[in-house]
Amino acid sequence: MQSLKEYKLYAPWEKVFNRFATPFERFLHQQTTTGLVLMFMTVVALILANSPLADAYAHIFHTHIVVGIGDFKIDHSLHHWINDGLMALFFFVIGLEIKREILVGELSDVRNAMLPIVAALGGVIMPAVFYYSINQGLPSENGWGIPMATDIAFAISALVLLGRRVPTALVTFLVALAIVDDLMAVIVIALFYTEQIHMIPLMSALGFFLVLILFNRFGIRKPLPYFIIGGFMWIAMLESGVHATIAGILTAMAIPAKPSFDPQVFDTQMKDLTEKFKSYNVQDNFQLHEKQEPVLHEITHTVHGVQAPLNRLEHDFHLPVSLIVIPLFALANAGIAINFAEIEKMVFEPVTLGVIVGLVAGKVIGIAGISVLAIKLGIARLPSDSTYSQLLGVSFLGGIGFTMSIFIAGLAWPGNETFLLQAKVGILLASLFAGLFGFIWLRFIAKPTHLKEEALG
Repeated sequence: MQSLKEYKLYAPWEKVFNRFATPFERFLHQQTTTGLVLMFMTVVALILANSPLADAYAHIFHTHIVVGIGDFKIDHSLHHWINDGLMALFFFVIGLEIKREILVGELSDVRNAMLPIVAALGGVIMPAVFYYSINQGLPSENGWGIPMATDIAFAISALVLLGRRVPTALVTFLVALAIVDDLMAVIVIALFYTEQIHMIPLMSALGFFLVLILFNRFGIRKPLPYFIIGGFMWIAMLESGVHATIAGILTAMAIPAKPSFDPQVFDTQMKDLTEKFKSYNVQDNFQLHEKQEPVLHEITHTVHGVQAPLNRLEHDFHLPVSLIVIPLFALANAGIAINFAEIEKMVFEPVTLGVIVGLVAGKVIGIAGISVLAIKLGIARLPSDSTYSQLLGVSFLGGIGFTMSIFIAGLAWPGNETFLLQAKVGILLASLFAGLFGFIWLRFIAKPTHLKEEALG
């Protein structure tokens, strides 16, 4: 029988293809990739909005798409389909991440979880306070939720680019903080950015959620039933007045976190199946024996069964959401027609100023200030191999509030293009400043403890 190595000689082009494909696949799965793609699409949106193609760019996203059956129909612009529909997938992934972190991640241990939780609380409350204090009594005061959010893609990308200068524990802290931050943003959206609630659709949505809980309770592991009922819940949410993307979070919370069987059973079963597979001889033309096919299917089923649906779906949806949904959202929402002659004046508008002060000063004071207080009081502990100076740098990166901030701005003033434009300018300027200052601080000022030890050695 020919060896696997000899068999591979029949596919010489595969080696050439893999030399290019494998590094590209690794690049797609890196944390920096989402931030780079998001940055690229933001630049594209800004260029289109300030070019001769601006009218065509706006027209595309205002094109209406109708989906319906019989008398029932949903009629929205492409812009709304992206913000209400595709972004539900983004919230679905956020929900999966939150659930995983609570069950087995950084948030599963109370002592480890305390620092990102209190930091996120400070990073949510202080920006809102700063914004509201500037806009109190004005028609724009409803935008207090805009500077609350941290964009995890941009923030993590900045940390990854710093390499060894940032300890792993500090990266984990920022990820956990951003996840708690997202959870709080979702709660704020559900409670405060709902204009009018229609009870019958809302109760229907609750009923669908209970069905999802029953699916989980009775051990249904296939994702399709969850997606079908989750889709109906999304429609009910859309009709209820509560933002439809909340359906993504709720569906994620119902996804099973336990596999079909434990790893010990998997190990035993795989050994039995492997022996059974080897008991049949491979044909001379390298085709499987007819009795090996069902064994192979059973092996595939077994491998599938040892993975929890929660982990599998988080992995499966990570790339589509990171490389399709989020970039499309940026393309649809980041296009700002900038009048450079008025940009200086716009910076001092209450909305723009509130967003900038909230995201920059509010985030730093909220995250770093509350974190230091919690550590000094013994409620939490500083991430290992980290310094207070590094914690301050990470707090600046928490002021990068792109995706969720723009999303909340659209909910705060639906149809008010003036406030929305001012908010977007504030978000872009604040995110740019926070990202650059945080990067410079961590790169040149906050010297890592392990590098200090190496220098002394």
